[in-house]
Amino acid sequence: MAPLSKAGAALAALRARLEGEVLAPADAGYDEARLVFNAMIDRHPAVIAQCASEVDVIRAVRFARDLDLKIAVRGGGHSVAGMAVNDNGLVVDLRRMHRVTVHPGSASVRVEGGAVMSDLDRATQPHALATTGGRVSTTGVGGFVLGGGTGWLDRAFGLAVDNLLGVELVTADGTPLLATADENPELFWALHGGGGNFGIATALTLKLHELSEFSIALLMFLPERGPEAVRTYRDLLASAAPEVGGAVLYLTGPPAPFVPQHLVGTLLCGVLVTYAGGEDALRKLAQPLLALPHESEVVSAVPYADLQRMLDDPPGLRNYWSVEYVRALPDELVDVFCARAPSMPVPSSCRQVLFPQGGAIASGPAEYPVPFREAPWAVHPFGVWADPADDERALRWVRDVRADARPWSTGAVYLNFIGDEGRDRVVAGLGTEHLNRLARVKRQYDPDNVFRYNHNILPA
Repeated sequence: MAPLSKAGAALAALRARLEGEVLAPADAGYDEARLVFNAMIDRHPAVIAQCASEVDVIRAVRFARDLDLKIAVRGGGHSVAGMAVNDNGLVVDLRRMHRVTVHPGSASVRVEGGAVMSDLDRATQPHALATTGGRVSTTGVGGFVLGGGTGWLDRAFGLAVDNLLGVELVTADGTPLLATADENPELFWALHGGGGNFGIATALTLKLHELSEFSIALLMFLPERGPEAVRTYRDLLASAAPEVGGAVLYLTGPPAPFVPQHLVGTLLCGVLVTYAGGEDALRKLAQPLLALPHESEVVSAVPYADLQRMLDDPPGLRNYWSVEYVRALPDELVDVFCARAPSMPVPSSCRQVLFPQGGAIASGPAEYPVPFREAPWAVHPFGVWADPADDERALRWVRDVRADARPWSTGAVYLNFIGDEGRDRVVAGLGTEHLNRLARVKRQYDPDNVFRYNHNILPA
């Protein structure tokens, strides 16, 4: 850390030169700006640079390097490990940089680094275009894409990184550059799953796909009906087209019109079938599920951007998530998965989720460092609760769900779904065969490991 006199002068200069705003601990707005989605994270950076442009980002990075400050990068702030904020360092806050520019003629979109999914989806929807996004509207686009990117459209359109056309990046020495298949191609490869290890993504360009219709079937079952519902959904997906996706999720019955009042606040098993197509075709596809005894159903055409908001949780809750990717979904695993659900904190915003993969995920480019691609299913305990008194129970439930699935696990992991689970899990999320190559890219673009608030890749 630089002497206080130098630090004070540098901070004053940054305040004067930044188009955005600079916040220090004594400033109004600082405490609000340092908060992230996960209320379990309580960190106090020395400086928050709320950047409004790429030039601002360059100035912020050079400021931090001059003062030997640690750098964290905030896009959506959704990292469950709180990687968007640090103690006693600099936070490069991109939230003012959220512009989305759609290019219908080339079926592409340029998204600034602080945009969230709702910014992206609302911009592309009027053009009947979309790309794979997360499963909630508040996730940051940049971190989501660079970490791999799995969502409701991935079976149809591939992982988010499969749709990545270019990244505008500010490197660790404050240099702006472009990474594409033709320009800095090795860096471009590393950005397909390597996350924020190589620089700050000030903008990303993504491929778009036609999405003129979208519909969902959402059914709620009593928990004891869960095993039958899960098997039926599994069998339906086995022969379904890539346009069909969704999830099984145990959840607390929400106070929604489609949930009977006496079931609100109780444990339910929900089955969501998503379809990149029309309602009538979906109703036929979902008939095996509709034939089962269930408590409520919604089968309807829904704008994709509206689906993205259905499972949103407000910031300020406590979060702990994890995942296991499994090589199959036999009846035994179905039974184990369903038997674990009653230990989930209820009522809460926790969800015990089972996602299908396959389709365009499995057939996508094999060379990228996203080793979870080949697994047909993902078991995802998503812990979200309000009361600190529930911490121990919620963490134990997440870990138990993982342990239950481990006998069937491929060992791969999607790093965006986990917090700090140790070095072995980082390796599992990047792939042992890719790690040396990623480390060489890290050495070239960030030899001092400036960007370490991530699932970190050490320079070779």
